[in-house]
Amino acid sequence: MRRIFLTLTILLLVTLWPITPTRAEFVASFTSEQTVVAPLSPALIYVHVQDYSGPAQLLIFDANGRAAGVFDLQLDAGYGAVQVYPRGSLGPHWGALFVNGTQIYAATIYTLDASTTVQTGVPTFDTLYPKVQAFMAHDRLSYRLDGSEVAGYRSPDSPLLWLRDHYYQNRAFRYFETDLKSLPEAFARAQAEDGSFPDFLARPEWRIPAFRTPVEADVEYLYVQLIYETWQTTGDRDWMLKLLPSAQRAIDYTLTSPIRWEPHLGLVKRPFTIDTWDFEYGPTTTDPDTGRPAPRHWIDDQTKWGIFHGDNTGLAEALRSLAVMEQQAGLWETAYEHNHLADQIMQRLNHLSWNGTFYTHHVKLIPYDVPGVDEAKQLSLSNALALNRGVLSFEQGQAIVGEYLRRLQAPGRIAFAEWWSIDPPFPAGSFGLDGRLGERPGEYVNGGVMPLVGGELARGAFRYGYEAYGFDILDRYAALIRRNNATYLWYYPTGGIAPVNEYLATDGWGSSAMLGALIEGAAGIEDHDPLLDSPTISPRWPASPRDSVHDAYVVARYAASNAYAAYRWSYQPAPKKGGIESISIEATGSGSASTLRILLPATARSLVKQVILNGQSIPIQIETIGLSRYVIVPTSGPIVQVQVRF
Repeated sequence: MRRIFLTLTILLLVTLWPITPTRAEFVASFTSEQTVVAPLSPALIYVHVQDYSGPAQLLIFDANGRAAGVFDLQLDAGYGAVQVYPRGSLGPHWGALFVNGTQIYAATIYTLDASTTVQTGVPTFDTLYPKVQAFMAHDRLSYRLDGSEVAGYRSPDSPLLWLRDHYYQNRAFRYFETDLKSLPEAFARAQAEDGSFPDFLARPEWRIPAFRTPVEADVEYLYVQLIYETWQTTGDRDWMLKLLPSAQRAIDYTLTSPIRWEPHLGLVKRPFTIDTWDFEYGPTTTDPDTGRPAPRHWIDDQTKWGIFHGDNTGLAEALRSLAVMEQQAGLWETAYEHNHLADQIMQRLNHLSWNGTFYTHHVKLIPYDVPGVDEAKQLSLSNALALNRGVLSFEQGQAIVGEYLRRLQAPGRIAFAEWWSIDPPFPAGSFGLDGRLGERPGEYVNGGVMPLVGGELARGAFRYGYEAYGFDILDRYAALIRRNNATYLWYYPTGGIAPVNEYLATDGWGSSAMLGALIEGAAGIEDHDPLLDSPTISPRWPASPRDSVHDAYVVARYAASNAYAAYRWSYQPAPKKGGIESISIEATGSGSASTLRILLPATARSLVKQVILNGQSIPIQIETIGLSRYVIVPTSGPIVQVQVRF
């Protein structure tokens, strides 16, 4: 490892720089081979000190004035060069050149910039980000609304800006989209007096007004979560605080509306829909507004009510996010109440809906039979969503992932993937759609195979100790894309696609979920504070298929800000049987701290012998997740060099 210069003398000089004067007897300069450099990518610096031969040191400071590296070099007849590794905050970096402990020259040396990148040498992983970005370029929709431009990511089956479709695609577009605020602001303007929202925004040029499908119960908590995640990505605290009252009104609506809240159970209720979708159980009927044949989208005295688990895990997540935002506003008592309510909701939901392995799809308030399907066995898509909402116990997360894996491996399985919208599906006609796709089992949300489920499942698999399973899902998704260079909202269980005129071939919901599984799961970069200030970095490459990854370079950059995290990871096998193996990581970013969670190979049966951080041995911390073992290394600052020897 390159030496990190830590002597008291140099630290004092770092503190005083750049006011330390340049020595007049030296004529010196340096220049970078590249004016714009990438994090941890070697950059060659040419140095000139007139009429001098001997050692020198180059100190580099990031855009926030933090020491970002010390590099030794040797000059001969006034000339030398040194390879540096840019670190720290994005923007212009300064260099200070020292000879014999004295600063002789200081100037801007280069500009550090970053873009999201995954490089492993394995095309399945390396090409996913650019492919998803290309898919989603076709899904971006913008137009003028209320006198200003609104931009968002549309549904693959509707040319409108639905809040839920846009929110879930945020898993990916945070890495390349700069306009993150116009859509939540447009929804804030569309909020009703009672705190509720429409499902989608108006599209004036088509004379389509904003509208709420009455059976939907998830719009408000998704709005709160979108505000929270936009703040995390942009770091704009003032913007978040401006929208906080609308988020509070949204939650209040959910908790008080007689068509959203079941006060006796203390849980969100909804009509009997398939998971989070927008049509109710029952045959095709007549729309009371248009007089045309339609599925049941409305609420009336025939509505069949029940408790759907996904509405409640989503509300619990949003309550905790709301509490974090309220703490920023100094509303400590309200934040405590919302955190406590989130805990209560999960306790009630677990008592009512958790069957020991997964959440029962729909618990009816008034029992009735649904012919042709064993409802107790139905595994619906929001079980996969729950894996990543931060509301499950470890045992619940493992159980849900294990159930999907069990069904994947079940003898006689027909479906090409276990990413079902619901399994088993409902018999034909249970949900009347006037003959449209979804009325029959295996179609659309009635048992169709959805990449959005696979992506959430993969991200959860990485989180709950099923790392190899997470990689397997990513591998199978890459193969699915290669079939026709397209990705669809859903597939028939046998692998067929719906009529191409019905759905975009660039499904952003599923592809963004898969990208989230790659960056947050496989590459392991997860944020916990605004602007990636203290990310957790959990490179899980040792679990990749057939140990295919031995070196990795990863950057996660939020396009709407200067927030990023980056690392280089490498695995060195033992030179001979019984010898020492090691994993090395060099990490940096815009944040003030990070926590490395270094996954050990499954073959590493021996104890960890040593952990070295920035040249110093540190105490060994091991975290066990299922059968997986992680070495935990807390760090601070932009210079992080770790080696784990085992």
